Amino acid sequence: MGSASGTHPPARRGTPIFRAEKLTRVYRTGEVEVHALREVDFEAWAGEFVVLLGPSGSGKSTFLNIVGGLDRPTTGRLSFRGEDLTEASDRVLTRYRRDHIGFIFQFYNLVPSLTARENVALVTEIAKDPMRPEEALALVGLEQRIDHFPAQLSGGEQQRVAIARAIAKRPEVLLCDEPTGALDSRTGVQVLRALTDVNVAFGTTTLVITHNAAIRGIANRVVNFADGRIAAVHENAEPIPPEEVSW
Repeated sequence: MGSASGTHPPARRGTPIFRAEKLTRVYRTGEVEVHALREVDFEAWAGEFVVLLGPSGSGKSTFLNIVGGLDRPTTGRLSFRGEDLTEASDRVLTRYRRDHIGFIFQFYNLVPSLTARENVALVTEIAKDPMRPEEALALVGLEQRIDHFPAQLSGGEQQRVAIARAIAKRPEVLLCDEPTGALDSRTGVQVLRALTDVNVAFGTTTLVITHNAAIRGIANRVVNFADGRIAAVHENAEPIPPEEVSW
């Protein structure tokens, strides 16, 4: 599996799939205020692969949680395909997450008592237009492991099951928070390959949070966060294939 060029194509431009305007998130504990995001402006386009870099506490995860409808900004606006999510009801945000967003985290969150196929089926049973679990697992190279339980799989294989589960509902957007954070470099490259292959196959807008600056080369665009703000943005004219990443 994989594109002929070994990496994803340049992102298609046009109307952004996401638009954030002056997103601010303030957490209050007693009299203490923590400014997790400070007036962040951001746009992403359909099919784009974006890497979000920055140290712990820079605002990356808060930003991803707001984009994914898991949290709300204190001030500012966020729209998805032109629809304002800032004032959306909990019911609307639940439908947004279910129908449009796939989440992948550092820890795989697989159900230990279910096989790889059954873990993916948890999503396909409630999605509107899902793939078959077997199809999703084949896309990440696990067609021979569909009846294995998580304890019988390596860390990288478990993460690829988590990716299969996320993509099985055919989401327009994949949000990945440190998907290679618990993996060694070789296994991490396999996971990055799965993510870039999905990006190519389905045109899925993909946002990947990482501490690992080496991963930046695979992206269409790299966004650096610092102190709750976007500090820098860099575009890669020719993203490299995951196999060329080393860390």
